[in-house]
Amino acid sequence: MKNLLRCVILVSALMSMGTHVAAAQIDRTQTDTTQIKRSRLTLGGYGEAVASRMFYSNNYKRYTDASLYKNASSFGQVDLPHVVFYVGYDFGRGWSVGSEIEYEHGGTESAIEIEEEETGEYEKEIERGGEVALEQFWIQKSFSGALNIRAGHIIVPVGATNAAHEPDKFFTVYRPEGENTILPCTWHETGISIWGRKGDWRYEGMLIAGLDGDRLNNKNWIHDGAGSPYEFKMASALAGAARIDNYSVDGLRLSLSGYVGNSGCNTLNASGKYADVKATVAIVAFDFLYNNHNFIARGNFDYGFLSNSLELSIANKASRKDSPSPKNNVAKNAIAMGVEAGYDFGSLMAPLHSRGQRLYLFGRYDYYDAMFKTVQNMTKEEEWGRQKITFGLNYYPIKQIVVKGEWSNRIFKSQFNNEPTVSLGICYCGMFNI
Repeated sequence: MKNLLRCVILVSALMSMGTHVAAAQIDRTQTDTTQIKRSRLTLGGYGEAVASRMFYSNNYKRYTDASLYKNASSFGQVDLPHVVFYVGYDFGRGWSVGSEIEYEHGGTESAIEIEEEETGEYEKEIERGGEVALEQFWIQKSFSGALNIRAGHIIVPVGATNAAHEPDKFFTVYRPEGENTILPCTWHETGISIWGRKGDWRYEGMLIAGLDGDRLNNKNWIHDGAGSPYEFKMASALAGAARIDNYSVDGLRLSLSGYVGNSGCNTLNASGKYADVKATVAIVAFDFLYNNHNFIARGNFDYGFLSNSLELSIANKASRKDSPSPKNNVAKNAIAMGVEAGYDFGSLMAPLHSRGQRLYLFGRYDYYDAMFKTVQNMTKEEEWGRQKITFGLNYYPIKQIVVKGEWSNRIFKSQFNNEPTVSLGICYCGMFNI
């Protein structure tokens, strides 16, 4: 009986121990699962708030009758250039999804503007249909670091700013003005891409919807061609884009990117004798980044070509009065170049350095022209050829926050008035694994 009792006690103890072990295993499994779930969901985004004082006229005739506004009073404005929310999830087995919803200028991407030409009439500007802009939505399959396939609504990384458009990736309060004028920025299209990195090289190639030809114009060249005022985006013509980055030198990235695609037949206005106008857009861009020894330098050079620019301009001017086309001339060539450099003087100040804070003093120069070259029988509009010099500071109290201040001067040819501006901005940029 005693032996039987001992066996019962022993079995009971073993069962109890097994229960505790099983419970511990369940708890550990739940903990591991929770950790996996936390690491798979990524939230983040970026945002900018800006206040500016412009020491020039904002009258719509300031270019056509520049002499009348030489001593104009200054004016101020506040702005929310971009507020973006990002959500991403890693499903496992190489499958992931990413999305970005963007609010531009605190609104819904429709606005009333005063037309700078002709009669100064109020004009409703629609950059993209809908109340908000869906900047990214893609599904990705990753086979390795060197091979990834992404499909959906994706960023077109042509130029320096499109590849690195977050506010902590440039010194100026607003995005660098040259690329932000002549190219879509941030440029996002629906399509498919293949990308990867192997050693010191990263590549990306994509097939996407072409630009909308009736949205090209004299002031911004192809900038508005990536948008659509409709509930859909025209894709009668497809386009290709590519980018290559090299990281062989410590702290230095060298990049080459390009784009080619037809735009004339990719519009609802493509009919009649203009139906076969290809209006091919071709872009080549070089940019670099050096970030080492408390010194940052960035630069870009972008050159664009548009075939059949005269035919496209005539077709746009002939479009219906209520069409979304600006109905003005589009240049054969556009250009943008810029360089900026800044040094972290916070690294020389013990109170800032000990807290990991940074204080960059910087300078930047831009030259850009949306009508750099025009075809014969098309008037070159000189006001769109501009230079801009900027000096300012970037203060990082923590890694994710930057306070910006700058003085800039937009410089025109002698018949126009220069446009000096003082701006202050505060930005954040962060990605968080939940």
